[in-house]
Amino acid sequence: MRSSLLSVAAAASLVLSGLSSAADIQEWKSRSIYQVMIDRYARTDGSTDHTCEAHLFCGGTWAGLTKNLDYIQEMGFTAIQISPIVKNFEEHTAVGDAYHGYWSVDNYALNDKFGTEQDFKELVDELHKRDMLLMVDVVANNMAQAFDNVIPPKVDFSKFNPFDDKKYFHPYCNVTDWEDAENYQNCWLYPYGVALADLATETEPVISEFEKWIKQLVSNYSIDGLRIDAAKHINDAFLPRFVEASGVFAFGEVLTGMTADFCPYQTKGLLPGMPNYLDYYPLDAAFNGGSFEALDEVRNQGRTDCNDTFALGTFIENHDMPRFASKNDDLALAKNAMTYVLLNDGIPTVYQGQEQHFKGNGTPFNREPLWESGYNKTHPLFVLTSALNKLRNQAIKFNKDYLESPSQAIQVDNNHLCLRKGPSGSEVVFCITNKASKGDIYTLNLDGFKPSAAIVEVLDCTETVADGTGSFPAYMGNGEPKAYASKNLLEGSGLCPATTPAGPKNSAAGLGAKTGFMAIVALGAMAFLA
Repeated sequence: MRSSLLSVAAAASLVLSGLSSAADIQEWKSRSIYQVMIDRYARTDGSTDHTCEAHLFCGGTWAGLTKNLDYIQEMGFTAIQISPIVKNFEEHTAVGDAYHGYWSVDNYALNDKFGTEQDFKELVDELHKRDMLLMVDVVANNMAQAFDNVIPPKVDFSKFNPFDDKKYFHPYCNVTDWEDAENYQNCWLYPYGVALADLATETEPVISEFEKWIKQLVSNYSIDGLRIDAAKHINDAFLPRFVEASGVFAFGEVLTGMTADFCPYQTKGLLPGMPNYLDYYPLDAAFNGGSFEALDEVRNQGRTDCNDTFALGTFIENHDMPRFASKNDDLALAKNAMTYVLLNDGIPTVYQGQEQHFKGNGTPFNREPLWESGYNKTHPLFVLTSALNKLRNQAIKFNKDYLESPSQAIQVDNNHLCLRKGPSGSEVVFCITNKASKGDIYTLNLDGFKPSAAIVEVLDCTETVADGTGSFPAYMGNGEPKAYASKNLLEGSGLCPATTPAGPKNSAAGLGAKTGFMAIVALGAMAFLA
């Protein structure tokens, strides 16, 4: 492994000093992120019948997103993460078009496939008018050209801006050892159809140019945060300087489920936050024949080994991984997975189409156009997402300490993970299960509330009262998740304006049954902004 250009202490100082803008790390922790792939979210004309071939451009635009922000905001999301915005090459390749935005050729030009500069500025302005934050995906590991699959790639470096000479790049070699940083940081990724020319991010000319570029990009377009693609493949010392130059919070993609590989990106001060792959793998496994005990073990290890798990982005789907429903399309399981994402410690991150139960397998089939759903706001996952984002936003509003209050396991076994999060009086208790929609009806005895507290289950709007020790019965059934809050916490939130008594007969009713919750939907989009 090559030596770092910065000491660990200096790296940490740079990362922290760069986060002084209005949307700092604490602000981002309070947000809930909806991930958008621009080409697949919405077309400018708003059409929903346009057919789409998975590996080609489908016509989504920044203007289309701007016109359809209500859909995202009505689910309670307070930030969006969008795919890269800079110019890509336009040639067709053996693996399709650059519809996703990750094949950069000119860092100083916007991608006109997605609209004009004015279109992009109007998107940013509209987001900020709605008090929503914008995270933009950026590529710093490589530039890209179409590739005829003859090794070594014949790259015309003069076509790149600003890195227009081979001196800025590593000599060609293919990544073959994912455990050796010398190999996976110095060699080229993905040598088929596209040549991803690997930038020498350990060299001062490359670092300095990226510092200048990212500072300008963030400033010119009022960007609030970044996702750094393939951060694991970039020189370690590059990362804190890049984040510091940007002046905003950043997720860096570190694709590993091992704490020994993952957590040093925080403990060494390289990155403030990352998508939480530590949780992703055992969470996914728990719904596919695994156990929640394994997830709980990883959660505890992450808290020990990482600096700040509250700055990690919790997810179960993204544009790189197979859809959750591609492995098991049971809707109750999908509800449980979504519940964990939205109520767990960290920053909830939901990939477009997850709320519509899309089932695409690997890339590019997990990048379905959202308009195929008709933007259905009555889908059970859309409605559940709206309720749980609303609950989280209300808990944060009620007590800011909610964010930094680590969730505590109150029941963990093969089939259940029940967690309590939040200070006394603003706590939320939730249970997820992998029993699926054919699961039995039964009762769990849980605790976590003040003695004699009135408690509301927000997904079916049923009410119960804790006993003298703060314990209460959780009526489980049909594999549905449960989320509880004190009645006092919900006051003024619009959640569950009417309730019915809790009991086994209501345990499997689910969100949207004959309860008070559907009255929330009628309140309109503004009810989800608190």
